[in-house]
Amino acid sequence: MLGLKKWFLIGISASLVGGATMISSAAADEQFVPLPSYRVGPYAAGGTGLYGGFIDYMNMINIRDGGINGVKLTWEECETEYSTPRGVECYERLKNKGPTGASVFNFVSTGMTYAVIERATNDKIPIMSMGYGRTDASDGRVFPYIFPIITNYWSQNTAKIKFIGMKEGGMDKLKGKHIVNLHHGSGYGRETIPVLNKQAEIYGFKVSHLEVPHPGADQKSQWLQIRRMKPDWVILRGWGVMNPTALKEAARMRFPADKIVGVWWSGAEEDVIPAGKAAKGFIAAGFHPAGTDFPAIQDIIKHVYDDGKGNLSDKKRLGTIYWNRGIIHGVVTVEAIRTAQEKFGKKSLTGEQVRWGLENINIDEGRLNELGVAGLMMPIKLSCYDHEGGGSVKFQQWDGSKWNVITDWIKSDQSIVRPMIEESAAKYAKEKGITPRDCPKT
Repeated sequence: MLGLKKWFLIGISASLVGGATMISSAAADEQFVPLPSYRVGPYAAGGTGLYGGFIDYMNMINIRDGGINGVKLTWEECETEYSTPRGVECYERLKNKGPTGASVFNFVSTGMTYAVIERATNDKIPIMSMGYGRTDASDGRVFPYIFPIITNYWSQNTAKIKFIGMKEGGMDKLKGKHIVNLHHGSGYGRETIPVLNKQAEIYGFKVSHLEVPHPGADQKSQWLQIRRMKPDWVILRGWGVMNPTALKEAARMRFPADKIVGVWWSGAEEDVIPAGKAAKGFIAAGFHPAGTDFPAIQDIIKHVYDDGKGNLSDKKRLGTIYWNRGIIHGVVTVEAIRTAQEKFGKKSLTGEQVRWGLENINIDEGRLNELGVAGLMMPIKLSCYDHEGGGSVKFQQWDGSKWNVITDWIKSDQSIVRPMIEESAAKYAKEKGITPRDCPKT
């Protein structure tokens, strides 16, 4: 645990072992995956862990399986420092690399995802925004190349309100309650304001939106407001240093940690360990657990780390939330390519072909078992109509030393989310002169 705290405080990429970049001469049996990462700056804790896990999974597939049906994965990182302009520069730098160009981008940044939507659509390169990004891109009829896979932000938020309702004794008990939405000062932070306002209208609770300027290291004024407001719950929509800062300020104001519910970008070890005792009892949403007790992760340890080829130097981070999330990014990316190969052949594929693979991916329980990730991620099935494909959320609570899952899967409320998605997507289509695709509702 001390290693994690040190990592968070340093916030730099001193972890690279065996190289974060794997590039070889272009060949027909290679599949290039661009990695616009961030290993320096205030959000390095998330970036190093997630991209480390992503690379470790792809490395394992190459070592254990010889690639995807004989097609080796190659990749290259481009440092963005979580800056949207730099993310766009990285997109342009990496999009034409490899024998057939970029397979799929994973920015792990809502701002960057928004910024390249039109470019990627014109270039026919899919953007996979797993658990983040532009929510209305879940409507694949309007956004054919954008995939907010597994659970988008609006879906997650309806699950959070369901969870709070459960804790209050029923959804009817939300009437008259006061919830503060303490959010990061970015497009990511503001993404759930519309759905929270809608839910407040439906259930009769009051919601107050308080923005914390980037990077979030100073929140004294916001927590003074919270102390005056005396809300029943606080939703923490933080990122990076904002998260432990919020938990420390909450403790200073004597606001109970178990009345704070975080987004999954607030629910990693790096978010709570630096807060010390102030984090105990804090609750966060999640779409996967921590831990290494999964066959795929054991294979990564065996084939990658035991041979000195791991991406992270601190093995204490293996099995942590962000690293495991990177594993899931790897799983979905590899399975999209594998699915596309079934149609287009076992060769290097274009971004357009990988997009088809994403749109036809079906990772059911049986396939999760085959991949060795059963229990690590939920089943997902995408379609032309639905680019989300999951929509359920579990909640976890920090006990001072580890995360404990405290709920089963809680389904999102699509009766609220999907109409909002379609309305927003239709507005975007009208503004951009897009004719939506004719997709069956599946």
